[in-house]
Amino acid sequence: MNELLRVFKTFLAYLKRPDLYPELGRKIVKNTINRGNAFKGKEKTNSWAASKSISQREAISQLFEIDMNSFKDDFKEILKKSEEREISCPIKMGGAGAMELIYFACEFTKAQNVIETGVAYGWSSLAALLSLQKIDGTLYSSDMPYLAQDGDQYVGVVVPDDLKKYWKLFRFADKESLPKIFNQNSSFDVVHYDSDKSYNGRMWAYEELYKHLRKGGIFISDDIGDNSAYQDFCEKNDINTVVVEFEGKYIGMFVK
Repeated sequence: MNELLRVFKTFLAYLKRPDLYPELGRKIVKNTINRGNAFKGKEKTNSWAASKSISQREAISQLFEIDMNSFKDDFKEILKKSEEREISCPIKMGGAGAMELIYFACEFTKAQNVIETGVAYGWSSLAALLSLQKIDGTLYSSDMPYLAQDGDQYVGVVVPDDLKKYWKLFRFADKESLPKIFNQNSSFDVVHYDSDKSYNGRMWAYEELYKHLRKGGIFISDDIGDNSAYQDFCEKNDINTVVVEFEGKYIGMFVK
C-alpha cells in the first residue's frame, strides 16, 4: 500500500508540473514497455568491470600522481559541517560517492566549467565546488525534483552557502536540463554522470556529454555495473577507460 501511495503521490506531483510532462511520458514507457532496459547487459558488464577494477586511491595515484588523503585533511571542517547537515536533513537521498575522484579530476584539469547529472544531498557537487571556487569556476548541475518526497528544498543541502555562487542548478530531467545547460556553456573540463540509470537514458546522455567534453577533459560515470551502457559506449568509441571499485559498486573514468 505504501508503494501504491508513493506512486500515486508522484503522479499527482507530475500533473502539477507541465514542464515535467515529457519526463512523465518517458517514465511511463520505461516502467511498462521497457522494464528490462535498466538491467540490459548487467551480468556482462559486472564481469568486465571486476576484471579491470582498481581502488579509488590507485586511480588517483596513477592518473593524477596525488595522495588522496590531502582532500580530507584540507577540508576537514567543511566536510564535518556538511555531514551534520546531512544527518539533520529529514529527507533521505543518495549518500556521498567518490568525492576525492571528482575533486582531483577538477584539480588535474584546472577545471573552470564542470557539468554533473544527479545532485541529491550534493556531495559530488561539493567536491567539484571546492576546486572550482579557487579559480572562480562554475558547476552546472542537472537534477530532477524529488516529487514523491516534497524534498526539493533539501537538494544540495550539504553545500555551504558561500559556494553556491559558483553553482547553477537546473531542476529538470536530463533531456530538458542538458540542452539548457549547453545553451549557456558548450565546453566542459569535467563530466560527472549520476542520474538516469536506464540503459537508454545513459546512452543518450553519454553521447551528449561526450560531445561537450573538451579534449583532455575527464569523464566520470557512477554505478556503471547497473547495465552495459558504459561498457558499450566505451567500446563503440574506442575509449580506454579506468574502472574504480567503490563501496561494492563500479565507477567508470577516462580522459578524452
